[in-house]
Amino acid sequence: MRVNTLLLALGANLAGPWGPPNETLRRARRELSCSGLRVLASSHIYDTAPLGPGRQAPYLNAVLLLRAHIAPAALLRLIKNIERLAGRRLGTRWGPRCLDIDILDYGGRRLGWPQRGRQRGRLILPHPEMHTRPFVLVPLLEVDPHWHHPTLAVAGHTLLTRLGRQSRRGIRRSLDFAASSCDKVRNERAPRKQVSEGDGARTVPSS
Repeated sequence: MRVNTLLLALGANLAGPWGPPNETLRRARRELSCSGLRVLASSHIYDTAPLGPGRQAPYLNAVLLLRAHIAPAALLRLIKNIERLAGRRLGTRWGPRCLDIDILDYGGRRLGWPQRGRQRGRLILPHPEMHTRPFVLVPLLEVDPHWHHPTLAVAGHTLLTRLGRQSRRGIRRSLDFAASSCDKVRNERAPRKQVSEGDGARTVPSS
């Protein structure tokens, strides 16, 4: 089977069976790694304002760059199982949750585009809303600064700039995403530091 490079977004704002959100994200990363997905790079964990309705606790968000021999449908099943183990249950769209894992990009594959209304549980690649979400683009560009949207054919930095500075005001780098036992630490790149340059940004390796 073909080796695919994947981008996954992880988010949480509720405590669950695996502990508080920061511990849940670390455990989720470990579960992915122990399931045969090779973690190539991890963003920092970012503290972000909630997107959903009502009063919610802030979210913790991160993005992983991975490599794996796995089909999209099998990957989705794996992710849903990990979410259930972390305490995720069906609820309000954009409501609070113990763990949310989204497939952002699956090796540039396009599936379900153009969109004809989003159906719950239907896999669309690339993620249909990622280009409108600064809390996804900021950590994504930390692990893959040269990423281009597979469908829109626009650079990630350009997409982020189009959203404006105001959209990034609620996003704050919070924690390192430390490696766990199943991760191949020697093969993982260190997170990159963002350096502002006008409306865009460049990246430099962390020391």
